[in-house]
Amino acid sequence: MHVFANPRRFLAIAVPVTPWCFWGGIALILAGCWAGLFMAPADYLQGENARILYIHVPAAWLGMGGWSGLTIAAIMQLVWRHPLAAVAGRALAVPGAVFTALCLATGSIWGRPTWGTWWEWDGRLTSMLLLLFLYIGYIALARSSADRADGGGVSRVTAIFALIGALNLPVIHYSVVWWNSLHQGRSITMSGSSIAPSMLWPLGLTVLGFTLWFIAIVLLRMRAILAENRIEARLRRMSRS
Repeated sequence: MHVFANPRRFLAIAVPVTPWCFWGGIALILAGCWAGLFMAPADYLQGENARILYIHVPAAWLGMGGWSGLTIAAIMQLVWRHPLAAVAGRALAVPGAVFTALCLATGSIWGRPTWGTWWEWDGRLTSMLLLLFLYIGYIALARSSADRADGGGVSRVTAIFALIGALNLPVIHYSVVWWNSLHQGRSITMSGSSIAPSMLWPLGLTVLGFTLWFIAIVLLRMRAILAENRIEARLRRMSRS
């Protein structure tokens, strides 16, 4: 569990991996969007408007995935006291919030022609909006505790907040099952997919591309936080001498 606890050991892996994830992710995103726009057919009911799914679905996946990462980081911080867990929490929060906001924006655009309104207090939409507010709360707590937390990470209170917020994830996932939702049901399950193969493979490219890009951004943010910590530690040593 503490194999990568040493920042130097972590950076030895993160530095070469980051550009591969960043540029590989961009390449897959561009390929997936191009295929989704020019190769995949229009939806038989929603027409061209459905092509926004190539952005909306990855954004929803990473909005929830980001908070899942926060939960794992919080457990590692509270249980195993992993030195880099709190840093990972800080690094995950902002990208997760951005993708959650992107999910809400694209979902509103996608649903407008079908629902006749930009917003409905639907179970899926409301729980996703709550996730965005949770991200904002986490970011505020993380910033207020970063100076006091060990290693420039987040406090134990912030980590506990991440665990409490994780209760919203199953609500988001099962909201279309538990309530009479305007949002369409689950299109991809363990048993298969209701999406046509000609539309599914470009979606796979964008999901994988955005995931790699997300990883690259998180690694870049972790490297920036660690660099900031080193500079602050050096300044403290200089002020004492």
